[in-house]
Amino acid sequence: MRAALAALSLSIIIALPAFSPATAEEAAAELPQLAADMSQTSVSGISSGAYMAGQFQIAHSKIVAGAAIIAGGPYGCAESAFADMMSGPGVAFLNLSKAINGCMLNALALWGVPDVDLLAEKTRKLAEAGRIDPLDSLRSDRVYLFSGSNDRTVVPAIVEAAYEYYKRVGVPDQNLTYVTDLPAGHAFVTDSQGLACDATAKPFVVDCDYDQAGEVLRRIYGQLAPRTAAPAGSFIEFDQQPFLFGHDNHGMEKRGVVYVPPACAKDTRCRIHIAYHGCTQNRTAAGNAFIRESGYANWADSNALIILYPEAASSPVNPQGCWDWWGYTGQDYLTRDAPQIQIVYAMLERLAKPRL
Repeated sequence: MRAALAALSLSIIIALPAFSPATAEEAAAELPQLAADMSQTSVSGISSGAYMAGQFQIAHSKIVAGAAIIAGGPYGCAESAFADMMSGPGVAFLNLSKAINGCMLNALALWGVPDVDLLAEKTRKLAEAGRIDPLDSLRSDRVYLFSGSNDRTVVPAIVEAAYEYYKRVGVPDQNLTYVTDLPAGHAFVTDSQGLACDATAKPFVVDCDYDQAGEVLRRIYGQLAPRTAAPAGSFIEFDQQPFLFGHDNHGMEKRGVVYVPPACAKDTRCRIHIAYHGCTQNRTAAGNAFIRESGYANWADSNALIILYPEAASSPVNPQGCWDWWGYTGQDYLTRDAPQIQIVYAMLERLAKPRL
């Protein structure tokens, strides 16, 4: 994996989910209006998706109840010391080098990267400037963090830095769960689906006899009703393009997926969980394994949860289809003004609109 990253001139990171995209001739559905409860949104992600989950949570902590950071590091880790002094694509290139060496491989530890105290201070300054939500609303969140002991892509020390970061910004110990005792590779973990537990390979879903989706949701929301053996709702491939208007450099696919339980499609007011894939794990790269096999949909029916699976796209500047955690969409990538954060927030707003 390291060699592949180097060969792509610092392309980046991780991998996960997917599904069979509709053909070009087929019209994608609109994202439905379901009168969802945005105020109890939760978010999770693996690898680049973990970084994006943290960025969305911190930008919009007023509506986010909790987050899961699976094989990811602390907020703002990749930002270069020169980011505030430069503009243009050169900043993203500097950030990318730091992302791989300092925020995945822990190769810059001797130079103090990641510096969680510095990152926490930057977060406070962004909140004071009104570019992210106030930190008081973040401190009540519940946060789950996970690092597999066989993960050599984002090494455990980087996830530990994320754990320490949340402490520094004031999330109390009782709201933090940090799991490190499973021999997982770089992947989303399940109790019965995917590759061998220690694997790091597409589709980045592994069987470690551990229901990670259930643990994530339980840590965020508390007691849950039992999961269903098979989802009874609908996996809807929807058109992401209406949400892309006004964003020339967004890095998004044309289509995403949302899972809607039967009750949420009718008259129940449901919460929303956003599940971000990793690098080389969108549906074009890895099929539907993350969406179908991660297990989130099995918990959704009995717990009134809509599961939103937005999709990032591959491009010349982002060949692995990673979420933007180093600035390839622009220098606002950590804030509420980030294109990808604005786009997913608009999806939440659509889901929260009254049913037609």
